Amino acid sequence: MRRLLGMLRSDGERLPLAPHPGLDQLPRLVEQVRASGLEVDVSVSGEPLPLPPGVDLAAYRIVQEALTNALKHAGTARATVAVGFEAGTIALTVIDNGAGANANGNGGHGLLGMRERVTLYGGTLETGVAGADGGFRVHAVLPVQRSDVA
Repeated sequence: MRRLLGMLRSDGERLPLAPHPGLDQLPRLVEQVRASGLEVDVSVSGEPLPLPPGVDLAAYRIVQEALTNALKHAGTARATVAVGFEAGTIALTVIDNGAGANANGNGGHGLLGMRERVTLYGGTLETGVAGADGGFRVHAVLPVQRSDVA
């Protein structure tokens, strides 16, 4: 949809046709975030399995948005990204130890976009304060059926 809107809004300029990112590009994303000033630790558990292109893109975008939000709102913080493969699902958890949820309640489109992506694939999303000391947590679970894999 965004690509379509972008084409409609562009004044005849050609849009790049680069492939969509997936979790295989997570190391590159993490390096970019680190270069922007946020320390990020990554862990992967379980047996990685090939993901359908849509789920792969959704997973990447969820992590990307969570890290972008941490950069914007957490201040001088650290973040952890956990990717877990188990029993036909992929679980993504991003936690920062920053100030926590935006105190003024002005949420952007990031959390809404994450929720839409998760809903599209029949998954679940939990977001909120990470703990008693603040911080923010994003936890998404996306189902992956072996028959869905390309």
